[in-house]
Amino acid sequence: MTRKLAVCAEMVFTELPLEQRAVALNEAGFEVELWDTAGKDLAALERTGARFGSMSGYSDGSLCDPDTAHRVVETARELIPTAQRLGITRLVVHPAQLINGQAAVPRYRSTGDMWLTAAKTLEKLGELGEEHGVSFLLENLNTIVDHPGIPLARAKDTLSLVEAVGHPKVKMMLDLYHAQIGEGNLIDLLDRALPHIGEVQVADVPGRCEPGTGEVNYRSVASALARLGYEGPVGLEAYASGDSSEAVQAFRSAFEPWTDSQA
Repeated sequence: MTRKLAVCAEMVFTELPLEQRAVALNEAGFEVELWDTAGKDLAALERTGARFGSMSGYSDGSLCDPDTAHRVVETARELIPTAQRLGITRLVVHPAQLINGQAAVPRYRSTGDMWLTAAKTLEKLGELGEEHGVSFLLENLNTIVDHPGIPLARAKDTLSLVEAVGHPKVKMMLDLYHAQIGEGNLIDLLDRALPHIGEVQVADVPGRCEPGTGEVNYRSVASALARLGYEGPVGLEAYASGDSSEAVQAFRSAFEPWTDSQA
């Protein structure tokens, strides 16, 4: 099995139109990931011939809010044809609604009602994913730097929710950038979460740039993924600290202990 590296096109080669970013990443051998598809030229993206890996799986509502959770499922259903058009099978959801990256309704305490609502909503997404051949990936977030006011955001919370739901089409989008800021102990986290991971995302800390620009030893993380036998994708969701070509190559180099190992 070929181990896949993906790169978020929203954050690198930003001087180029999105379609040209997709071409550049595809030619470099990466899967292309999108934050969302709202307002994007889908026909132009299709013409790039790129392999698209993931996108946002909903456009409204909050997973853990009893008043708006139904909108997560409704808009997920509406977005599935777009995902299928681009060949995307990994749809990303968050513990609560984000607007321009910030909490739509900041909540600084998680309640039992939030937990139950989130679990029930994820179960419905799992059923939807099974019906249409896609997976929904619940992403952990940090509430210290980037996303204050998001409940149930820590990796241990998202892991608990995915475990509780127990559906094969509901997995974790384990973002190690967010986990490093909020929790640390990344290799132990990978070990604990392994059966439930649908994708691992990475960026260095601080700065959210490519591996090698901060404090995380991503070659050690890559070696741990090889030891654990992880076979899902690893995605770079990071800004380039300088030249984008050099940034994505630094990502590729950091994960050689994983990509070059045999399952």
